[in-house]
Amino acid sequence: MPVRRAVLAGSVAVLAACSNQNPESAEALWDELQAADYPGWARAPGYEGRTPSATVHGAEVEIFINDVMVEALAGGPLAAWPDGAIVVKDGFMAGEPHIVLAMQKRGDAWFFAEYETSGEVVYSGDPHACTRCHDDGDDGVLAFDLPR
Repeated sequence: MPVRRAVLAGSVAVLAACSNQNPESAEALWDELQAADYPGWARAPGYEGRTPSATVHGAEVEIFINDVMVEALAGGPLAAWPDGAIVVKDGFMAGEPHIVLAMQKRGDAWFFAEYETSGEVVYSGDPHACTRCHDDGDDGVLAFDLPR
């Protein structure tokens, strides 16, 4: 029985590490988003208001982009989103806030974070829960395309 408990504990630890790889950085990003009042940011193209969604993020979503994304969209052709780009998605279920998701471009990779509406970190880092879908996007962004 002790061996089974050790294996189970090890499996749980591996799964936890996979889903929340960098909670400190996610908490710092949450603080940054709150200080910047992200709901006052520009809306993502095609998401000028709350929009129906068929994703795991909620029945409806609102998507906000920071100035780095706005400038990139206004510029010429891009092969990748620039460092510092941030996309925040608020998910709603039955009209109520359900979840907050954020992507921040850090160098050549995206840092993903999923939060409860209270700010509690659910996923962070480069978790499979995010990358299994976002790897299929235009440099990780699924809601809108890179400017061409």
